[in-house]
Amino acid sequence: MKFDKKEAVKKAMLLYAVTDRAWVGGRTLYEQVEECLKGGATLVQIREKGLDHAAFVAEAKDIVALCHSYGIPCVINDDVQACLESGADGVHVGQDDMEAGDVRALLGEEKIVGVSAHSVEEAQLAEKRGADYLGVGAVHATGTKTDANPLTWEEIRQIVHSVDIPATAIGGIKLDNMLELKGTGIAGVAIVSGIFAADDIEAATRALRAQAERLVEA
Repeated sequence: MKFDKKEAVKKAMLLYAVTDRAWVGGRTLYEQVEECLKGGATLVQIREKGLDHAAFVAEAKDIVALCHSYGIPCVINDDVQACLESGADGVHVGQDDMEAGDVRALLGEEKIVGVSAHSVEEAQLAEKRGADYLGVGAVHATGTKTDANPLTWEEIRQIVHSVDIPATAIGGIKLDNMLELKGTGIAGVAIVSGIFAADDIEAATRALRAQAERLVEA
């Protein structure tokens, strides 16, 4: 998938869908991802803790191809090797994972590198080490990351404005609290359960996309 990376990354932050097979139920993860793409997700991150490497790469290849058929980038959570083997567009790493500069060295300049940031210091270091975007949070307490301490509106604003790369907000963001982030300068929102736990993923994603557009409009 070829694109102007800087511009594509900024656009991709708008509605960043993070997979979680906890809510797959009778559907496959592939089917769920396609529903969120139909609803307007602008990036998909494959986050997979329970599969072995070979199974993960096989699944990722299919989901990456699906995302590309919709013209949407797909990144892998943490796993640089799975990114390289699956053809994904990049990797997102947390503060306890591989350091951004090491990820960049392995992936090269064309791939996307995202880094979780909880402070101005972490944000600036990530940018210095070659990150293309930040995941800033947690915005609210969330069951997905039980150890994450929520940031204040002002802390989020300071992080966003301390760097020149775009940031997406993550952590307990829902349709009814998303607009609380207005004015922080955030480029969009990352959603896990709000998308993948929904009975109608396409409709939920469409509503979240519309709200995200309201959030980032000038």
